[in-house]
Amino acid sequence: MDYQAEELHQALYQVNSMIAKCEKALENQKPGSAQHTLLTRRIKALKISRELMAEHLRAAQDERQA
Repeated sequence: MDYQAEELHQALYQVNSMIAKCEKALENQKPGSAQHTLLTRRIKALKISRELMAEHLRAAQDERQA
């Protein structure tokens, strides 16, 4: 699917917000608890998502500059 740069920027903003909220919630969870594991995995998935969106944005910018 092809996304516009503005859509990706908005999505990155939201993903960064969710990462921050999850990291804050993680501070209140005991390591090894189900909630701690869930939040840890969610943060990892969100960070992967953020990196993939950033790569897509960089590739689109490179295409426009070429």
